[in-house]
Amino acid sequence: MDCIVNRRLAAWVIAFALCGCTAATLQSADESGYKSRAVSRFEGGVRVSAAVLSARESAAVYGVPLAEKGIQPVWVEVQDDDTASYFLMSPGLDPDFFPASEAAEAFGDSTLRGGGAELEQRFRALAFRNPVRPGQTVSGYVLTNLSEGAKLVQLDLVASEQARTFSFLIVVPGFYADYHVSEVFRRDIYPPDKIVNYTDDDAFRAALEALPCCTTNQSGSKNGDPINLVIVGGLDDAFPALVRRGWSPTEQKWSGAIMKTVTSALSGDRYVNAPVSDLYLFGRAQDLALQKARDTIHQRNHLRLWLSPMRYHDKPVWVGQISRDIGVRLTFHSPTFTTHKIDPDVDEARTALTEDMAYSQNLQKIGFVKGVGVASQSAPGENLTTDPYFTDGYRQVLVFDRQPTSLSGIEFLPWEAAAKLNTLPAGAK
Repeated sequence: MDCIVNRRLAAWVIAFALCGCTAATLQSADESGYKSRAVSRFEGGVRVSAAVLSARESAAVYGVPLAEKGIQPVWVEVQDDDTASYFLMSPGLDPDFFPASEAAEAFGDSTLRGGGAELEQRFRALAFRNPVRPGQTVSGYVLTNLSEGAKLVQLDLVASEQARTFSFLIVVPGFYADYHVSEVFRRDIYPPDKIVNYTDDDAFRAALEALPCCTTNQSGSKNGDPINLVIVGGLDDAFPALVRRGWSPTEQKWSGAIMKTVTSALSGDRYVNAPVSDLYLFGRAQDLALQKARDTIHQRNHLRLWLSPMRYHDKPVWVGQISRDIGVRLTFHSPTFTTHKIDPDVDEARTALTEDMAYSQNLQKIGFVKGVGVASQSAPGENLTTDPYFTDGYRQVLVFDRQPTSLSGIEFLPWEAAAKLNTLPAGAK
């Protein structure tokens, strides 16, 4: 019995270390009226709207508990006031989407609102149907894999010799993201007179090199992980690229997230939305954190981003840090006496992200600027929990665009080219 108790206690300690603060109980979100919270975009005579259904809403629409099978409907409406007929590409929402017949088959023995052929007929009737002809409005559902977090919905509409892409970041009801959508993605953190739009590459480079070297603790009295990453782009290009390559938003440190963390720590399973601890830049905690989960909750690649007052050719500029978690260790520098252990080679995580993004087809430019400075293996730097790190001292700059870019089309900005040519993905110029 003592062994079991100690094991549970250890799991709680690990959970709090991974989350970095005390849990707070949050009220459940309103799960009614998903169409009323749909987000819309309009371009070139085409208007699209989308909403992600909660587990309760999908059960009400389909008559069976889709979420229990890992299925999540996305409602899509397309209004075509253009002169071309458009086809919605379901793999754009989820490469592993569920056809209506397959989803219905998962409930073939269900007695809820019928079963078998009747259930499949209902599923087919609810599905989005192509094409959308000029003057028509078509709506329906695409069945995707369940996301317990913010879902990045990408709608690719293809017509003869043209295509239109729309991206939405939609928070799933019941998920508590560790960022504030109204502030971060509506870009109103800074007043207009504080925002500088750079169109000259040399001036932009100088501004990036003038950024602080590192993250800090809350008081700003001690430096932490190095600022080694710059992402240029937003909801139309950078974040769709990240999500397409398997990066997930992190959850707030609330009671439900703590329990998921405990469960994952005990079972050894991964938790793709596991919270991260707070680091500070510009006098505030990260605006956004993303992670790419690995086999267990103890192993992940994760990055923290802060929206800067800079723009590059009108695109938002995010600065931050990326590292790889490789385990958990004891420390006296955390109130819970445990913390994630990072891979000391922080340049490896930086390079891995660049190579990953090259395959997203939205990475347009790669560059390097001077950052924290060299920290060698023999004289490493140290983060806030005394983990050592070594680095060449550069910041990776990734510029994204909505238009697809092949590996051979990626441009290398000639800022620190001589020093960094060996990190360029194959085929880039």
